Amino acid sequence: MNAIMSKLVIVGTVAFDAIETPFGKTDKILGGAGTYIGLSAANFNVDSAIVSVVGGDFPQKYLDLLSSKNINIDGIEIVENGKTFFWSGRYHNDLNSRDTLDTQLNVLADFNPVVPEVYKDAEYVMLGNLHPLVQLSVLDQVKNPKLVVLDTMNFWMDNTLEDLKKVIAKVDVITINDEEARQLSGEYSLVKAAREIEKMGPEYVVIKKGEHGALLFHKEKVFFAPALPLEEVFDPTGAGDTFAGGFIGYLAHTDDISFENLKNAIIYGSNLASFCVEKFGTERMKNLSKEDINMRLEEFKKLTQFKIALK
Repeated sequence: MNAIMSKLVIVGTVAFDAIETPFGKTDKILGGAGTYIGLSAANFNVDSAIVSVVGGDFPQKYLDLLSSKNINIDGIEIVENGKTFFWSGRYHNDLNSRDTLDTQLNVLADFNPVVPEVYKDAEYVMLGNLHPLVQLSVLDQVKNPKLVVLDTMNFWMDNTLEDLKKVIAKVDVITINDEEARQLSGEYSLVKAAREIEKMGPEYVVIKKGEHGALLFHKEKVFFAPALPLEEVFDPTGAGDTFAGGFIGYLAHTDDISFENLKNAIIYGSNLASFCVEKFGTERMKNLSKEDINMRLEEFKKLTQFKIALK
């Protein structure tokens, strides 16, 4: 393992969310893909920086929270006379589907990401869910990363497919959900879908299936990680981003991008996502302890290990 800490650049929204679930509702709280990815990756010994934009209405205490987790915030632009990106959503009873009630791009509409000079040589890059042109701009600024992970969604497939394909061609790993994998590839079978997506450029395809775990594809190899069955799921917001942050945080920490280690990274990502859903917004991710994480990893191990005698 590297004695020198790997550098990780995270690009993604730092935002306000207002969430309604069958268990309650919130006013404006801290949210955004970049926030969840950063808080999740902060559980590993990595030198990370978030590249994002907020308005003058964004509380200093939230920036202080990120800094307290050893996340560099020099790449978070503050537009003093602007308003921070805001998303509001209501989840249905099954918590797998939701309605977007309001989206206000605000300062995000004109966001031109600037990677801090000292992070342009970062070995690891996490492109959180944003406009593909913003993601491409970040890739143009980093020098020669060892691993680039892309997270995207159906909105960009519907509206900016050609730009998205340009990003996909330049990344090593793509993480999307099963519905998006089918849309992007035109294939219903997830195995065929992953093969089609690999042809677009990425070496690895991660397909997230929410409460049903995640699949990792690489050429002919497939790995499946379950999601931990939880007694209570309070709020699924940010679970996919938390998964992505745990995934790349673990890889940057171990500095090993073999298929075998990516399998471990999937487990770490799933493990951290299982905490995220237990409270509203980022609440659970703010004060996770190593003991919490390790105890739950043991549960994951028990869930997936068995001995079988072949007859």
